[in-house]
Amino acid sequence: MPDRDLEDLYRAILLDHYRNPRRRGRLDGEGVVSADGANPLCGDEITVDLRLDSQGRVVEATFEGTGCSISQASASLMMEYVEGGSAERAQAGVATFQEMMTSGEAPADFGDIEALAGVARFPVRVKCASLGWKTLEQALQVAGRGETRAAGRVTTDERSSGDE
Repeated sequence: MPDRDLEDLYRAILLDHYRNPRRRGRLDGEGVVSADGANPLCGDEITVDLRLDSQGRVVEATFEGTGCSISQASASLMMEYVEGGSAERAQAGVATFQEMMTSGEAPADFGDIEALAGVARFPVRVKCASLGWKTLEQALQVAGRGETRAAGRVTTDERSSGDE
């Protein structure tokens, strides 16, 4: 497929996830862990809720937030990726996503998330794309500690303490 066609396809995937986000909403009840994230430089905010079963499987995953098309599309794609998989797979996905944002190269088995690989060419937008993934990582850490909610807010701004 020529590069221009691939770029158009990726743009269409991202716009679809922005306009029609998957798994948008909040979860409550037993087994739910939550974390909040923010990009203080642009105002993007997100909350990630996960319901894990006793074997550590992500049986439900949702997000809620406001922000640019990249942050919201990335969160929507991420939710599709993690729901139904193990917490370990979700954590590995965080590492894979971070590597993709550093290298600009999408792994072959990352599904439609590879549509975000081009964001790596725009360092200021990497924070937008990464917000949901950093918040997911925080939620997984909360679950690993046996807690239900992160005490602070994860942020994409290295200068921030994350608890503003």
